Amino acid sequence: MAQAGVNVDAAALAALEANVRDFHFRTRQPVHSLLSGRHASRVHGRGLAFEELRPYLPGDDVRTMDWRVTARTGTPHVRVYAEEKERPVLLVVDQRMNMFFGSRRSMKSVSAAEVAALAAWRVLADGDRVGGVVFGDTGQTALPPQRSRHGVLHLLGEVVRYNLALRADAPAQRSALRLNAALESALRLAHHDHLVIVIGDFDGSDSHTRHLMMALRGRNDVLSVLVYDPFLLELPDSGHLVVSNGELQVELGFGNAALRQSIRQFADDHSVALMDWHRAIDVPLLPLSAAEPTDVQLRRLLGRPDVGAIRTRASPSP
Repeated sequence: MAQAGVNVDAAALAALEANVRDFHFRTRQPVHSLLSGRHASRVHGRGLAFEELRPYLPGDDVRTMDWRVTARTGTPHVRVYAEEKERPVLLVVDQRMNMFFGSRRSMKSVSAAEVAALAAWRVLADGDRVGGVVFGDTGQTALPPQRSRHGVLHLLGEVVRYNLALRADAPAQRSALRLNAALESALRLAHHDHLVIVIGDFDGSDSHTRHLMMALRGRNDVLSVLVYDPFLLELPDSGHLVVSNGELQVELGFGNAALRQSIRQFADDHSVALMDWHRAIDVPLLPLSAAEPTDVQLRRLLGRPDVGAIRTRASPSP
């Protein structure tokens, strides 16, 4: 049975359909903004969604000339329009034991499930197909994109299934290799012109992870949602924490200033490394806290054209 904040259930993820307002993955912005990519193409003509006003360039259709602005500025200007094209969306959702951690509001695994649900309902509402690769420590499920409520509910049902397998007494079967295996499956499903959204904490990411993300980026648009818990960023001055790798465990005392500093440094270094290689392969990285409402954060993040410039001390937690 699902406990609020610890696990999710199908009804809760289905209910999130009502919260998919004021954000979307279909761009209505200039094509050079964060989520434009191949989904919007520069076209000049009438009857299309207005995109921007810019100075005339050789080769522009004179029928798109904005004569009022041209007369006012003394410089020829044209009106540019955007044409939305279908773009299937593939969600890669991490439900491994490394996601089963939370200090406030919810586990990271729950926040990742909520991101997946909100994204899936938003994509369906926009008329596009949505599928996914949901993975845990012992396996994965790959579902090709579909344009139907049944398809979304099937996808969310798999998220719930993997999520409910996470519990404190679960057998020690962690495998960092599962992240790369999931990305390999995404590469097989997203042949070209998809939007691939990777949702998780990137625990176990390595040079092969970067290679796979580059391969996805070469023929699709890719967006990463880094789900983190703020605990490592706001360590208490006292108290204890028991951490485990699934087999061994150790108790950490936060009264030790040197220990607190080393943990903070680890979090900062890991965060910077993730941001650096995402920036190097031109994949936006959206930081999403498990301690805040997921829908509110998505509306804030996806409504900002400068998300790629966000500098947040966000890091995966234990």
